[in-house]
Amino acid sequence: MDDRELLLKLGNKIRYERVRRHLSQEKLAELANMNMRSISTIECGTTDIKFTTLNKIATALDLEVKNLVEFVL
Repeated sequence: MDDRELLLKLGNKIRYERVRRHLSQEKLAELANMNMRSISTIECGTTDIKFTTLNKIATALDLEVKNLVEFVL
């Protein structure tokens, strides 16, 4: 799996979990102490993501990081 495909899959997983919880990008950004544009670019797979950022998103979604990356494990 190349980097682009990996980022797309991660972004899709984050989007899926956000929508499943009936959260807007704006609300997730607020819960994760981030800006909405960052959430958008992560979900679109157009930006790489630091582990600490991934942890903030996972925490905001009431998940563990492993739940967001299980597709590569």
